[in-house]
Amino acid sequence: MAKIATLTEPTEPRAFWRRWELPTWGVAIAIYASWATLLLNHEHVPWPIEALLAAYILAWHFSLQHEAIHGWRSLPNWLRTAIVWPPIGGWWPFELYKRSHSKHHRNTHLTYPGEDTETQYHKREDWSGYTPAFRAVLLFNQTLLGRLTVGPILRLRKLVLVESGKLKRGDFSDVPAWLGFFAGLACVLWFVTQVADMPVWHYYLVWVLPGISLGLLRAFIEHRWGDRPGERTASVESNWFFGLLFLWNNLHIVHHLYPTLSWFEIPGFWRRNREKLLAHNGHFIFSGYFEIARRWLLKPVFVPIHPAR
Repeated sequence: MAKIATLTEPTEPRAFWRRWELPTWGVAIAIYASWATLLLNHEHVPWPIEALLAAYILAWHFSLQHEAIHGWRSLPNWLRTAIVWPPIGGWWPFELYKRSHSKHHRNTHLTYPGEDTETQYHKREDWSGYTPAFRAVLLFNQTLLGRLTVGPILRLRKLVLVESGKLKRGDFSDVPAWLGFFAGLACVLWFVTQVADMPVWHYYLVWVLPGISLGLLRAFIEHRWGDRPGERTASVESNWFFGLLFLWNNLHIVHHLYPTLSWFEIPGFWRRNREKLLAHNGHFIFSGYFEIARRWLLKPVFVPIHPAR
């Protein structure tokens, strides 16, 4: 996505804590410490509260992985990869997420099915070939309630179909990533079962699925079709609860224009350039996730048939 020439550009950080990205170190320490602490004390926490806390921690870890893909440039690539690599999220190898997300950032391809790896749109000819029941499920997934409930299942289904399809075609390029992932997951589940005394099924039902669900909240309204690439990326002006959870990636137009900008620099950049950014993305903006819930909790945000030929 082309940068806007008249924006107040981010400057090189001079303060020590900015130069060495100490807030990101703080987030990393907080995530792993919270994960271990909640695991070790889960028997003393009612499961609904446990699920909410676990969802926040795992979605927060996913945000940290996203930051490691684009930012944290004060560290060499191998080190920031090593820090975020542990698969506590339990379902997707970091290497595959990094590869897929990098394709998503080809901004001229945003929203195009088959080209944008994170699109919710489907080709018109594919849609017409789906069964009525599957179309109904996909439409429900376009409501916020659907995205938070059936969304994780559809996301896992897509992962299985993509990866199994590669194997059927004789493409084994992802196998090393999966082998490393399962080795790391075995260590994670050893800690979960042997140290924290938590069944694997409990970890996946009360931790992993809610974590995926909360992560899908951010992505629910990030992109839509627009004639100009800039009009396809939203911003959600939310509070610190969600801002910290998503590492301010909810101000998504900033991220697509400046993907390497450190997460803690995004709010200030947004405030300084808000009007110009809104002109760039066609005022594709929301005041918070409560507004999004009010508008689309039970109503599809859009019919997922891509309008462009």
